Formats: sequence, structure tokens, C-alpha cells
Amino acid sequence: MRCVRVKIALISVLLAFCVLGCGQGVQRRSVHTRAVDRIDTPAGMITYLEKQNLPALKFVDKWENKFGPGLRLVTEHYEIYTTLLEPLMLSQVPGFVESCCRAYNNQLPAPVETTSRFTIYLFAKRSQWENFTAGFAGRDAPLYRKIKIGAYYLNGVCVAYNIGREKTFSVLGHEGWHQFNSRHWRYRLPSWLDEGIAMLFEVNRYEAGLFYFEPAKNMYRLGPLKKAMGQNKIIPLGSLLAMNPGEVVGADDDAASAFYSQSYALVRFLREADYAKRLGNYQLLLVDGLNGNWALTDLQRRIAADRNIPLTVQWNRVMGPKLFQDYMGDNIRQIEDEYLQFCRKIVYHVRLK
Repeated sequence: MRCVRVKIALISVLLAFCVLGCGQGVQRRSVHTRAVDRIDTPAGMITYLEKQNLPALKFVDKWENKFGPGLRLVTEHYEIYTTLLEPLMLSQVPGFVESCCRAYNNQLPAPVETTSRFTIYLFAKRSQWENFTAGFAGRDAPLYRKIKIGAYYLNGVCVAYNIGREKTFSVLGHEGWHQFNSRHWRYRLPSWLDEGIAMLFEVNRYEAGLFYFEPAKNMYRLGPLKKAMGQNKIIPLGSLLAMNPGEVVGADDDAASAFYSQSYALVRFLREADYAKRLGNYQLLLVDGLNGNWALTDLQRRIAADRNIPLTVQWNRVMGPKLFQDYMGDNIRQIEDEYLQFCRKIVYHVRLK
């Protein structure tokens, strides 16, 4: 889990999830005749979920809270507190979060062990989400409540509300990565790497009860990437590695979109390009951050390991390029040429609206 300066945390959620549209949980009545069996009640939903025999769901019970009728869903690695009583979507949540956990671990050569469950709050309505945030985020709540559509990660917890199945799962997949690496990594990741990886989990395919993540189909990022390339607004690789989202938010929407889409493309480049020739270096970078083996000065180690120290723009400017060069080589110009070629390849068939 990580505690970072509120401004930067807010920037991440505001930009990473600028998605359109908003869906509300659909209430449905059970076909049963008894009132207690209505699916749109906690008791009815518990009965419904138990009858589904969902492999990922350990158990479900009522969540007593002041925001609305709710449930607590428990899986191997997660506790989900929710007021969402939409049967189809809710029945998929346990499998989705466990699929996320496996996918996060797949970034590494060997999985890490999670000994205590992660916490997620998923609300049916924005008003419930805002009321929860007012108490949970304290004096910083007004900043988080400015988020128009999306979710946020704060103090080890993911907090979201229903914006439709596809987009809700997208934000949970993204924020869940921040939650996962903040708990397990000894050193926190530079922005280009942390955000770039998080965007690998924004698009998924559901098939035969399983979720498959499909980064290559992430139009939330591919569209802006092609637009930036077409308008000649690509951020130079050296600058991208040193950037913090706080440097572009509010001042230039195109630059913000370029930062996120290019970070997404950069992580894919390191994992995929030229028959994954850099995948081993990429995984070593992550493993060394996980175990605290980066080559850092004593001061850098202290800042990297202590989540209570704000992740400053200056720290990111130093660590972002340093870590990239330590693990990928210092010939940035040559790597940039290969990276841009990869970007052109992945957006070639993308059609802009």
C-alpha cells in the first residue's frame, strides 16, 4: 500500500480514467414468490450468489453500513464491500479481482505471496461513493470528490462506484495494480513504469467464467497515442521517463493524454518488441524493486522505501531515467527509435473518431 501526496494521487485517478458515460446498478426481482428471496435485497443476493457456486467466492455475508444495503464478498485475496446488488455484474466481481491478482503476478518471473486480503469498496451509486469518501479521505475528501468518473486508490484501499460493467472493471484493474505493488514492492516505482503497467489491466475479455486481459485492445490508450503521433506531439523518450503526471495535468490535456498513452506503449514495448528481447531486463527491474536491490544512494533508498515521504517531481526526474538506463542501457536515442517504430506498429490499424 502507498501513501503519496494527495495531489499526485488525484492526478493519477483523474487522468487515468477519463472515460465517458455512467451506468447504475440494475435492480431485478427474483422469480421466487417469497419477498425475502428478492435478488435486489442483501438476503436475496446472498442466496443468489451462493447458488451460483462461484469458484472464486469463499463466502458472502451482509455488510452493515450507513450508505445503503450492502454485502461483503470474500475471495482468496480480496474483501469487497459493496452496495451493488446487480446480479450479473456482482457474480463476476470475485472472479475478476482474482484474475487481476494473477495478472499482476504475471509481471514477475515468480509470483509473490499475499498473506492478508486487499480491500475494495464498490458502491452502486456515486452519492454513496461521495459520502464514503467524505469520511475516508478526511480533509482531502473535496479533492477526491472532484473526480468526475472513475475510482481512486488511497491508504491501501481501492474505492470505486458503478459506471457500467466494462468501465468499472477497467478502473478496478488499473487501481488494483497500484494497490498490489504498493503492498509488495519495497521500493515504489517511477511514474512511467507504475502507470504504464496499470494500463495493461484496463481491457479484458470474459469467456467461460474466466477473464483474459488484452492490453493490445486498449483503445483508451491506443487512440490518444495515434492522435499524439499524428499531431507530432509525441513526448521525447528522455522526457517521458522523467515525467510526473502532476507536470501536465490541467495545463495541457494533450500532453497528459500523451504521457499516459506513451507510458502504456513503453511498457508494452519492453515486454513485446523484437520477440520480447527486453522482457528479461524488464522483469529484473521489477524484481529488484520488489526486493530492494536497485543501485541507489542511501538517501534515494530511504525515499524509495518510505511511502510517507511525498513522491516529489524531482525524485521522479532523477529515478525515472536512472532506472531505465540501469536496466535497458544508456543509448536512449537508439532505444527511442525502436520504441517509436513499435508505437507506429501498434496504432497502424486504429481508427480515430
